[in-house]
Amino acid sequence: MKLTAAFTAFALVAGLAVQHADAAPRRARQATCEQVVPVIVPLTVEETNSLVQLRQEEKLARDVYLAMHAAWGLRIFANIAASEQRHMDAVGNLLVRYGVTDPVADATAGVFADDAFTALYEELVAAGNESIAAALGVGAMVEDLDIADLETAAQLTEKTDILSVYGRLLAGSENHLRAFVAWLAEWSETYAPQFITQERFDEIVTTTAIRGR
Repeated sequence: MKLTAAFTAFALVAGLAVQHADAAPRRARQATCEQVVPVIVPLTVEETNSLVQLRQEEKLARDVYLAMHAAWGLRIFANIAASEQRHMDAVGNLLVRYGVTDPVADATAGVFADDAFTALYEELVAAGNESIAAALGVGAMVEDLDIADLETAAQLTEKTDILSVYGRLLAGSENHLRAFVAWLAEWSETYAPQFITQERFDEIVTTTAIRGR
């Protein structure tokens, strides 16, 4: 009887030990799962406005380049338009992540929710339709504007995911500006920056294109 009682007691203690042993990994797994759940910090007004503006600005670039490719058939416009589509998508993903209403409800070329972008699109396309050199100058100006706005937007946020996207877009815009300036040189034309400083412009066009970002 004593042996039976002792065995029973041992079994109970062993069972509790197993339960505790099983529970510990479960708690660890639960804690791990809880730790990896991302916490989305709401955007500030400035961050929201910047993303909304940049989403439309990337669409503006894409739409203008598509129009210039249709007008002149230069491959540079088709290539960079495809890149601008990726830029649009990158900003669009951020809007989804932070629950911001997408201003590009209609992705049709030349259609914008903001009348200011519609007017700018029409102005740029009209200017670019004058000549190939004018079209390349329009491309340089769009990238000039995009670089200035991206650098301003980056100063208004500390969120690493947003800064990562801005960094990739900025590298792309710098590459695009270099490309347009190089093509302009083929036509014996130059571009004077209108939105970034001359020093910043010179820094961009005299450095090697950044790849793989």
